Amino acid sequence: MGDPQREQLKVAGQKAVLAGVFAPEDVPDRDRALSELKGLVRTAGVHVVGEIVQFRDTPHPAHCLGTGKLEELRALVEAADAEMVVFDNNLTPSQGRALEQKLNKPIVDRSEVILDIFATHARTHEAMLQVELAQLMYFRTRLKRMWTHLERITGGIGAGRGPGEKQLETDRRLIDRRIAELKRRLAVVEQRRERTVSGRRQQPTVSLVGYTNAGKSTLMKRLTGADVLVQDQLFATLDTRTRRWSIPGYGDVLLSDTVGFVRNLPHHLVASFRSTLEEARRADLLLHVVDAAHPDAEQQIETCYQVLQEIGVDCSSVLLVLNQADRVTDPSVIPVLRRRHPDTVTVSARTGAGIERLEETVAERLSGGFVVVDIETDSGNGRLLSWLTQHARDVRHRYPDESARRVHIRCRLPRCALKHIDDPDASVRIVTDETTLAG
Repeated sequence: MGDPQREQLKVAGQKAVLAGVFAPEDVPDRDRALSELKGLVRTAGVHVVGEIVQFRDTPHPAHCLGTGKLEELRALVEAADAEMVVFDNNLTPSQGRALEQKLNKPIVDRSEVILDIFATHARTHEAMLQVELAQLMYFRTRLKRMWTHLERITGGIGAGRGPGEKQLETDRRLIDRRIAELKRRLAVVEQRRERTVSGRRQQPTVSLVGYTNAGKSTLMKRLTGADVLVQDQLFATLDTRTRRWSIPGYGDVLLSDTVGFVRNLPHHLVASFRSTLEEARRADLLLHVVDAAHPDAEQQIETCYQVLQEIGVDCSSVLLVLNQADRVTDPSVIPVLRRRHPDTVTVSARTGAGIERLEETVAERLSGGFVVVDIETDSGNGRLLSWLTQHARDVRHRYPDESARRVHIRCRLPRCALKHIDDPDASVRIVTDETTLAG
């Protein structure tokens, strides 16, 4: 059961020392090695009172830090009167137990911090199910830890409670039963989401993806006028939101904002949120939003591409959006990023600079060139006729019979829009002759 006093541990408001072990070649700027972890723990409400970093090729197999650094950490924890230690590494269960025994303090690793933040920010039923599943799968192999941090997690089992409130006395059999139940419930949610996404096939779709806190929600608000949550906080958005975006000279598309990514995102969390990311997998175009003012912008770009590949997204349909250009202080930053990533657009979602160019580029990418098509359908097919009114150009109608039951339509459509005409009562043929239909 562990120390009863530790069973009352809460993350928010605690004083923590940060620690991390990094391979020298993985950290270009050693002074910023723990910068992202600082942002994560502050989002979780933790007060940082010290930090320690070790550069070595591989973490120590027993307790992550080398023996000498471990003694330094123990002295720092005592001197700073820290209540917990947070590691930037993902610790094995044995490493966690060894560190707790050496330091006599609760040990939290990177995955636990991220899971805590997700649990705190989960608002919808689906997000709560996803976070709880990820938590249980992560903690399933960690039930023998000498202390319990599980009761501090919120947003999980039953009425918003955390899965750890009584987990120390719960064996793996009960946890496995709960995991199976959550997977069944999420499967139903995923089927419902797939039907919703599939039902939008007659509408071009664009999804915002990118590192957490890159400004995706601000950009969505700028493009659609939607009343969405905008906070300078990591993982402020967990649920996919979709709004209508009217692009001048093109028409309406559906724009979705998705959960942000981060380096070393817990595998169980990615798996749990796979249904939420369905919008990104099905989108005609992805806008990869990057905080150009962030000193680690290049690394964040690489991280996002890795996560996209992990969830099965085709990265060939990605347009890189360099956001927050108004906050870039070094004039060489954006030119360097554009040289490395030629297919980019520079904007400021906050001021609106570059938005017109972004809309033009998105319209060009979605169009893929216009084609002339002949469409035959029932004259009462209001859904298709309405869709053509919004998305087609130079629309001309011809009624071949007096009863006017069928209508022939010649129009110009973006090539990528052809796949959205999924109507069993309509026949579509691409033509090369762009002359007007005979009247």
